[in-house]
Amino acid sequence: MKYRNLGKSGLKLSELSFGSWVTFNKQVDSKLAEEMFGICLDAGVNFFDNAEAYERGLSEVVMGEALNNLNNPRDSYCVSSKVFFGAHENPSPTQMGLSRKHITEACHQALKRLQVEYLDLYFCHRADPDTPIGETVWAMHNLVTLGKILYWGTSEWTADEVDQAYTFAIENHLTPPSMEQPQYNLLDRDRFEVEYEPIFKKIWYGHYNMVALSIRSINW
Repeated sequence: MKYRNLGKSGLKLSELSFGSWVTFNKQVDSKLAEEMFGICLDAGVNFFDNAEAYERGLSEVVMGEALNNLNNPRDSYCVSSKVFFGAHENPSPTQMGLSRKHITEACHQALKRLQVEYLDLYFCHRADPDTPIGETVWAMHNLVTLGKILYWGTSEWTADEVDQAYTFAIENHLTPPSMEQPQYNLLDRDRFEVEYEPIFKKIWYGHYNMVALSIRSINW
């Protein structure tokens, strides 16, 4: 397995990662997940991706149980979660979005479901037009300073939205976003190859691309 730095950070992630998406809990239980994770870890995969919205949090429960049962050292692999859509079937206004309240509470809920003390990566699953970008950046920075997350980033944000978040963080001496998870395939290439090019040049932004099923690649 080959490893690449996450953007300009010192974190080295495997070129292939394992993402649960919506298969966990529906088609994959913790026993099968444990078997698959074991194969991944033996092959050198060190990054496992999830989100609060996947199966309304149950995907994270399955992943947490499987990784815990394998009993590999916590410092030998990385786990991520994403925040925005909420983990409830009919979320209230405070149970979704990128407000300081939801970001903070969603993080603690993800930690509990995944059975970990911190998240290595934490993504804003979409941009939130109803929340000031400064509030979102501050919320993520606070989680970093509390040791609840190590790196934060974005998913399916526009280049302009990423630039706003990064600029606000730098100007206010806060932790800037480190990575983006864009959709990228043969039919959907423009955002990654064209729109994001200035971002990659300006801030050396890390990324990993969503592809079919649950296998993902990291960085460029």
